[in-house]
Amino acid sequence: MSEDPRALLRQLETRARKRFGQHFLTGTDTVDRIVRGARVEAGDRVVEIGPGLGILTRALLRAGAEVTAVELDRDLAAYIREDLPQIELIEGDAAKVDWAAVVEPGTKVVANLPYNIGTKVLMQLLRTPGRFRSITVMLQKEVVDRLMASPGSRKYGALTVESAVWGQPVYVMTVEPGAFHPPPKVRSAVVRFDVFPDGPRVGSVEPKFFDRVVRSGFSQRRKTLRNSMGGLFDKQKVVDALVDRGLSELSRAEALSVDDFRALAASLAEKPSAQ
Repeated sequence: MSEDPRALLRQLETRARKRFGQHFLTGTDTVDRIVRGARVEAGDRVVEIGPGLGILTRALLRAGAEVTAVELDRDLAAYIREDLPQIELIEGDAAKVDWAAVVEPGTKVVANLPYNIGTKVLMQLLRTPGRFRSITVMLQKEVVDRLMASPGSRKYGALTVESAVWGQPVYVMTVEPGAFHPPPKVRSAVVRFDVFPDGPRVGSVEPKFFDRVVRSGFSQRRKTLRNSMGGLFDKQKVVDALVDRGLSELSRAEALSVDDFRALAASLAEKPSAQ
């Protein structure tokens, strides 16, 4: 069957409902590059979220992967079930899947995520310890730029830090609007997270506490950390932790590296309450 999404969508028109914000990739060159960037090899177990019309799915199969796909749209799920019976299909909302229950350790994720749920699903995947070896996703380029940002830049924020403790992000490629049907209004990009096999690198604190520290730090970017975090944590503790790291007591969140946030969280865990 043709892999042109325009032709495939016409075939589905009589039973089509809504496409949940999806933009379908066209042609094999782009999807083959994504699969190579995801480092998919023969025999790999791969989860694909939102296979849509199966363009990326077919590329994964060509690479020799064993594919499990999660599709919310009933019409597209029916099409995939009929056209690609060799894959395992989970019909439902990827944001509600219990990944620890449905995938084996060492599984890779390769997905063109809908823009409206992309960041949420990525973080859910990263926060499923012991299951995923790598997570390769296509998102809005603006989001990928935030994931890849360095301290001191305007794009560096809570998302950057929270994701970085779960895996190492690797920029794979930029994808222009013309590679999709229908073309989105923004550019897209692909990022691969090589997940840390030993779990999140948050130091001596719990991941939820680390995230709380990071989010409070970035909650008011224009304020110093002492002031932006003062409603939740002891202000002097914040200052002491910064000075211990060789940082100014007037530092703002965007000036701190991931290591700095680990040290700050460890210090605050000893006396977290605001005074």
